[in-house]
Amino acid sequence: MQCPGAQYLASAERTPRRREWRPQLYRKCTDTTWLFLFFLFWTGLMFITGYSVAAGATGRLLFGYDSFGNVCGQKNSPVEGAPLSGQDMTLKKHVFFMNSCHLEVKDVRLSSTVLCVASCPGEQLDTLEEVQLFADNNGSFLCVYSLNSVNYTQNPNADSLCPRLPVPPSKSFPLFNRCVPQTPECYSLFASVLINDVDILHRILSGIMSGRDTILGLCIFALALSLAMMVTFRFITTLLVHIFIALIIVGLLFVCSVLWWLYYDYTHDLSIELDTERENMKCLLGFALVSTVITVVLLGLIFVLRKRIKLTVELFQVINKAISNSPFLLFQPLWTFAILISFWVFWMAVLLSLGTAGAARVIEGGQVEYQPLVGIRYMWWYHLIGLIWTSEFILTCQHMMVAGALVTCYFNRNKNDPPDRPILWSLSILFRYHQGTAIKGSFLITVTRIPRTILMYVSTALEGKQRGPCSRCVCRHCFCCSWCLDKCLRQFNQNAYTTTAINGTDFCTSAQGALQLLSKKSSHLTSVQCFGDFIIFLGKVLVVCFTVFGGLMAFNYNRALQVWAIPLLLVAFFAYFVAQSFLSVFETVLDALFLCFAVDLETNDGSSEKPYFMDQEFLSFVKRINRVNAERAQGAEHASRNEEGAELQPVV
Repeated sequence: MQCPGAQYLASAERTPRRREWRPQLYRKCTDTTWLFLFFLFWTGLMFITGYSVAAGATGRLLFGYDSFGNVCGQKNSPVEGAPLSGQDMTLKKHVFFMNSCHLEVKDVRLSSTVLCVASCPGEQLDTLEEVQLFADNNGSFLCVYSLNSVNYTQNPNADSLCPRLPVPPSKSFPLFNRCVPQTPECYSLFASVLINDVDILHRILSGIMSGRDTILGLCIFALALSLAMMVTFRFITTLLVHIFIALIIVGLLFVCSVLWWLYYDYTHDLSIELDTERENMKCLLGFALVSTVITVVLLGLIFVLRKRIKLTVELFQVINKAISNSPFLLFQPLWTFAILISFWVFWMAVLLSLGTAGAARVIEGGQVEYQPLVGIRYMWWYHLIGLIWTSEFILTCQHMMVAGALVTCYFNRNKNDPPDRPILWSLSILFRYHQGTAIKGSFLITVTRIPRTILMYVSTALEGKQRGPCSRCVCRHCFCCSWCLDKCLRQFNQNAYTTTAINGTDFCTSAQGALQLLSKKSSHLTSVQCFGDFIIFLGKVLVVCFTVFGGLMAFNYNRALQVWAIPLLLVAFFAYFVAQSFLSVFETVLDALFLCFAVDLETNDGSSEKPYFMDQEFLSFVKRINRVNAERAQGAEHASRNEEGAELQPVV
């Protein structure tokens, strides 16, 4: 069924008799069923959002609550059976954990008593006298409400009714008003217990807390390097490529050498006594082995493909000319990143609100706990699918928008008069006709992501338990296979999206047409395209290498304090994510450009009746590739004949 907004741009046919390549001639709504399914799915997400707001006690989430059912910062209604509930906490806006450095989870709840206080202790309190003095001076009572401040030092039960000494200095979290301890050890244990995963998160959070300033500086450094890479690819020359590849080689060798040197330094340091130092040494060995393998592989590829540097420079000049018709394409990752961050914040808020959905129940000591409502866990899984599917849909929209803008400029006959606002035109085409295609393609990625997420969850749950080598090997193979499937499917989807932007067909038809068309393309052009993708990948590697090197130099000075290997891995992941976000535009333009070229060759022959859409610069580039490959083929044939003539002949 055709949607009301269907439009014919140049064709007089209502439906094509047979599927053929007709660039920008025919538009109709594609994969409308998937658009309807996505609408129903988001209706379910909106129901979960409304349910979380109604049953999730948003006030308890935002402002926090004590162990007796009182929400901090507001008046409260009493809970039957809890004598300390129903208090006026208007002036007590901060949540204080009495034993923040000794938190434990017993029977799925915290062992520490939680109170609402007027302010968090900014300095360490070593005695009950200091706790009493803090209460008298600041009006902030750190002991249970039933104990008057004058009895802090006199009551024999003060040890159980007051916080365990010493009380660490704490600071209120800017949004949720929790008193968070400021010492790295207390902070890491405090945060990890709240997320109910002490063993793993204790190491992660302790390293992040101790090196948070360094991590922030390295993230800013990675962002600056990514912007520098964009400028390099935008104004690339032969000299810049040689400098770029030289920096890649130096960076790989340098980072690899530094990792091995640090590992050697750790193994020969007789003063290593702390467990954190031993864990750093083990992580260094893993990093060094992985970096060595990556360095050997990349250096081998660079050596094999070194003769294609000149063609690669010309290729990027063609890409930059295509981008110059719509230079605002380079800013699309910023908008996409902003939209993704907004959606992730919304998703996290709903998830946390679901976590607070529960019914009040009075337990021993007059304390109040909230039991999760029935069906919450199923809502969590539904919400997780919504996170993956919607995130992939946003990324797909960026790809289709960039590809659509390039298609609009490429299939324009008058190259001297480029189309006005191609990005807005591409965006309008996407939302009027092809949202269903973007939804269907992103769902396929989601289907491959969900098993990986479940496998990661199971692997994390089994961490620390006795597992045989066979089970670990199976998990690693499953991770590897799912990763390869994800990469192949992404490339398959990208070609399908570009074909939809060209021909206006649905996802399956576009994918089939792109596969058939690309199978006819010359292997020489494919190799040049692959080398262009390889150069862009090297740009990401360069960003990661220099960011990791900066992290190695910064974290190594703090080697005895915390496990810094995990923060370093976090910084490397962020650096690659930022580089991928900014340089993906060049990848999309490159792949779309070659697919447009293949369609151009399929539909035209260069005659006056059917001239090519490509401009003269691109046509000259293709001719140079064919000429270079022909010369190489002739040289290989000539060498083969010489070798045949040099064979020994029998003596007669």
